[in-house]
Formats: sequence, structure tokens, C-alpha cells
Amino acid sequence: MNEIDPAIPLRARSGDEKAFIEIVEFYYPRCLRFARNMLGNDQDAEEAVQDAFTRVYDSFPRFREDARFDPWLFRILANRCRTSMARSRRHRQMIEYGELPLMAVAAAPEEEFGADWAEEVRVVLETLPPEQREAFLLRHVEDLSYEDIAAVTGAGLSALRMRVKRACDALRARLEKVER
Repeated sequence: MNEIDPAIPLRARSGDEKAFIEIVEFYYPRCLRFARNMLGNDQDAEEAVQDAFTRVYDSFPRFREDARFDPWLFRILANRCRTSMARSRRHRQMIEYGELPLMAVAAAPEEEFGADWAEEVRVVLETLPPEQREAFLLRHVEDLSYEDIAAVTGAGLSALRMRVKRACDALRARLEKVER
């Protein structure tokens, strides 16, 4: 089950704390997975998810009864992730870290390639532009429709399809190199 019963967000909207707890328990793992993949850092991901749920709780009066909950929640979470990425970018620009490589990936022996696919995917995702990473994760990891992704991101359907395609192309190219 990828979506929660539509009655639960409506109950939470009307002040039912147990319904809100159900929402958090149901969506927390998905939200954390999305935030980790977007931010590449467990601590920042935890903070973004907690902040997103706080904003969901505070924003429930603005949740429309006829709206689907998933896109609404992921829009809030995606915005928190974007804010965190911008804050990190500003921080990195202000502090000089020296000659540290951005990513150090050791080549794995051929027999271990199968075990390293998840790590390779994570590494490639980190190198994608944030818009492509976000679109790819929402489509292929969180299994949202392009229409729902448009509601989350505010981007047009053709732009989203192109972002997902480019992300898939980058993943495919990188994983083909690993396979060889």
C-alpha cells in the first residue's frame, strides 16, 4: 500500500492527533528515504523530515479536502530538502575545505559488482542536478505519477519527463561502466 486511507488526513486536518500519528508512522520511512537520497546525509535528512512533518501539522488547515495527500506531503518535504541543499551550498561557499575530493569511490573487484549496485546508484544520484534527482526519486522510488510530481515540484509534465529520462540515462551509463 503506497497511499494512506484518504480519510486519515481529513481526520488529522480536523484535529485528530491519532490520525496525525498514523500519518507520521505510515510515511516516515518513505520520507526519510526520499530525504536521504536528496541530501546524501542522514542528519540533514532527519532534520528535513522532522521539519516537514511539523509544517504538515501546522499547514493542515490549508489542505484541501479534495486533494491527494501524497503530493501535498512530498511538496512540503521537497521544499525542506531544497532549503537544506541551499543552506549547505551557502555554507560550502563560505568555508574552504581544502583539497578534499568531493567523492572517493574505490573500484570494487568484479565479483562484488552485484553487491555494490545500490552504492553505485547512490553515488550517481548524488552527482545529478537536484531537479533530476528529485524527479527520479519521486517517480521511480516513491512511485508518484508525473501529475503528482508536477504538483510537488511545480514543473511541467514534459520538463519532468525529460528530467527523469536524463537521470535514467546518467544512471544507465554509469552502471554500464561498472558492469564492464
